[in-house]
Amino acid sequence: MSDPSADGSASLRREDPPLVTGAAVFVDDLVPPGALQAVFVRAPLASARILSVDTAAAAAMDGVAGVFTAADLGLPPLPADGAPDAMARPVLAAEVVRFLGEAVAVVVAGTRAQAQDAVEAVEVDYEPLAVLTDPLAALDADAPRLFEAGNLAKERRWPEPSRALEGAEVVVRARFVNQRLAAAPLEPSGSVAVPEPGGDGLVLYTPCQAPFWVRDTVAEVLGMAPERVRVVVPAVGGAFGARIVTYPEQVAVAALARRLGRPVRHVDGRSETMLAMTHGRAQVQDVEVAATRDGRITGLRARLVADGGAYPGEAISNTSSTRYMASGVYRIPRVEVAWSVVATNTSPVAAYRGAGRPEATAMVERAVDLLAARLRLDPAEVRRRNLIPARAFPYTTATRARYDSGDYQRALDLVLEMAGYDALRTEQARRRRLGEVRQLGIGLSVYVEVTGFGSEYGAVEVGPGGRVTARTGISPHGQGHETAFARLVAGALGVDAAEVTVVHSDTAALPRGEGTMGSRSLQVGGSALAEAAGLVLEKARALAAHLLEAPAEDVTLFPGEGLGVAGAPGTALGWAELAAAAADPARRPPGMDAGLEAAVDFKLERSTFPFGAHLAVCEVDTHTGLARLLRHVAVDDSGRILNPVLAEGQVHGGIAQGVAQALFEEVGYDSEGNCLHGNLATYAMPSAADLPAFDTRRTETPTPLNPLGVKGIGESGTIGSTPAVQNAVVDAVAHLGVTHVDMPLTPERVWRAIRAAGGGPAGT
Repeated sequence: MSDPSADGSASLRREDPPLVTGAAVFVDDLVPPGALQAVFVRAPLASARILSVDTAAAAAMDGVAGVFTAADLGLPPLPADGAPDAMARPVLAAEVVRFLGEAVAVVVAGTRAQAQDAVEAVEVDYEPLAVLTDPLAALDADAPRLFEAGNLAKERRWPEPSRALEGAEVVVRARFVNQRLAAAPLEPSGSVAVPEPGGDGLVLYTPCQAPFWVRDTVAEVLGMAPERVRVVVPAVGGAFGARIVTYPEQVAVAALARRLGRPVRHVDGRSETMLAMTHGRAQVQDVEVAATRDGRITGLRARLVADGGAYPGEAISNTSSTRYMASGVYRIPRVEVAWSVVATNTSPVAAYRGAGRPEATAMVERAVDLLAARLRLDPAEVRRRNLIPARAFPYTTATRARYDSGDYQRALDLVLEMAGYDALRTEQARRRRLGEVRQLGIGLSVYVEVTGFGSEYGAVEVGPGGRVTARTGISPHGQGHETAFARLVAGALGVDAAEVTVVHSDTAALPRGEGTMGSRSLQVGGSALAEAAGLVLEKARALAAHLLEAPAEDVTLFPGEGLGVAGAPGTALGWAELAAAAADPARRPPGMDAGLEAAVDFKLERSTFPFGAHLAVCEVDTHTGLARLLRHVAVDDSGRILNPVLAEGQVHGGIAQGVAQALFEEVGYDSEGNCLHGNLATYAMPSAADLPAFDTRRTETPTPLNPLGVKGIGESGTIGSTPAVQNAVVDAVAHLGVTHVDMPLTPERVWRAIRAAGGGPAGT
C-alpha cells in the first residue's frame, strides 16, 4: 500500500471548508417543518424528594403542546452499565432528584421562548434531603444514602495477604486528588427527533460518538426494534468522551416525537450542558510505593475512590482502567490496586479524554517524583533505572496488561535532549542560589496508555465511473477521519483522495459500527477499510487479468491509471472500466460475483499501548503562587504515523487539555451540592494566550497487532502532559519545603502550599 501522506496534499483536511465557512450543519441548524421545541425542567436542589409536580398552569400557556413528567412518559431507566440496577439513571426523575440540574419534567411548545416561559410555570414541590458530595464520606456507615442499598456501585479489594510493600527499604506514601473536570465541548447538548410518517419508526439527529450504541439504547428504553430507530450524527462541536453515553434527554425527545407525531427539537443552554453532561476524572488516590535505596521500585499499592456522581455506572470502567495501567512504563514486580466507585449528589461521571489512563499516569508519575525527592536522586535517573527495556516486549505487567511494543528509554532520552535538560537544571540552581522570586521547575512524565478494542465495520466499493465509496462504523467529531480514511483507501487503490466518498455516522447507511472512543479509529476502523480495499484490489486484479488475458500475478497497480500488465502501463484499465466490467456478466470471469466491493469486520485481538515522554518547564512566582508554563516538550509514539498533520493536531489538542487540568480546570461543589463552576465564567479554561508553543516530536514503534502498524493517538497528549506540568510546578517550589500540590495548581493553592511549608518570603 502506498503512503497516503506522501504528497503535499496531506496537509489539507477535507472537513475544514464547511466548518470555517459556516456551511457545516449542527443539530441546532436542523429545523424540520412543524417542529416543536422541548425544554427541560431541571432540579434546583442536589438532593430532594419530589412531593408533587403541578403542570396545569404551564400546559395552559400559549403555544404549549404538552408538559410531561416521569409518570406521563412511563419509561424505564437507562441501562445501569455495570452498577446495580437500582442505580440506573431515569429518563425523568420520579421520586427523588439526586443532582443539581437533573431533569424532572419537559415542556414542549411551538417555540423555544414559549417552552422556556412555560418551564418557569411548572411548580415542583421538593422536600430537601441530606446532601453528599464527598466521595470518601460516601463510604462511611452513617453517610446519607442516595440509594436504598447504599452508595457503593462496585469495588475491587486488595489481595489477602497484601505483599506489594514486602522487603521495601524505602516507602513513600501520598494522597493525590485527580479533580473533577467538565468536557465543555463548544457545542451544547441537543437532539432532533423526527417520527416516521405513517409508521412506528423515527430518526434521531444527535451529536454522539457511537450512533449504534445510542440507537440500541433508545430502542431498548422505548420498547422498539432497533431497526426502527435511525440515528444520524451531523457535524459535532466536540465530544472528548462525554458523548459516548446515551443521555436521558435524547430518549425523552425521541419518545415525545413518537407520542406527538411531530418533530421535536431540544438544545441545552451552556449552563445546562455543564450540569447535565457527564463529567470526568474525579478520583482520590492513596498511593504507596516501595523501593530500594538506590531507587529501584519493588512494589506499588494504591487505594482508589472514584466519584461516580448521582448515577455511577459509567465511572466503573474508568476506574478499572486506572488499575489496569497502574504499573505505567516501569518494571514493578508487585502492583496491588483496590478501588471503589461511589454515588454522590453530583453530576454523573463518565469518560473524558483518556478515561482512567490519565488518572493512572498522574498517580504513578507523581509517586516517582516523590520517590526521587525522598532519595535525593534526579527524577530522570529514577525513571531510567525502572523503565521496561525495549528488549522485553511484548511485556506483561503485574496487572496483566500486555504491552505490545515500546522503547521508553529512547523517548525519555529524546525529550531530555530536546529540552536541554542539563542547562535547565543549571538555570534552576542559579535562581535558587540567588533566591529569586520567580523560581523555575522542570517536570517529567513518561507514560504508556492502552488504546483500541473490539471490532469495526469497514466496506469499500468502486461504483459506476470509478467513484470509490468507503463506509465505516467510526463516527468522527473533529479528528479528521474523512481525510484520513479517504487517503487510506485512495492509497490502496491508487486513486486521488478526492475520488473517495466516506460514509459514516448514519445507522441507516451502515449495517453496524462500534463508534469512536478509546483512540480506536485508525487502528480498528482504518484497518477494516485497509483490508476491504485490499480485497477490492485483488478482485480487480483478477478481473483485469481476465480482460487482458494475462496471469493475475503479472497484473500490477499503476497509481492514477488503474491495473495493467507489469512493465506496460499502456495496458492499464482504469477503475471506471473495471467497475463497468464487474457489473457485466459477459465480461466477468466465470464464478466472479458482480461488483467491485468488499466488507470487513476487523477485530483487534488485543489492545495497543502508545507511549511517550513529556517535559514541562514552569515558572512560579513565590510571592503570589502564580504558575506559568514556559515550555512544553513532547515525544509521543503511536506506532506508524500515516498522516503527520492530523497526528500533530491530536497531540496539540491533547496537550492543551492536559495542561488545562494541571493549571486551570476544576468542577467543584459546595456542601449543599451547588455547582461552583457551572458556566464558562467560573470554569477556568485556558485561552491560546495561556499556552506556549509546543515542541513536539514523534518516534514510530509499529505494533504487530494490526495491518497498519498504528496505535491510537487521540489521548496521548492529554495523558503525558498533565503530570509533567504538575511535577514542574511542585519542583519549582520543592526547595521551599513543598512536597505536593493537588490540581489545579491555582495561584492560591500554590501560595498556600508555600506558606504551609514555611517557605514564603518574610512579611508576605
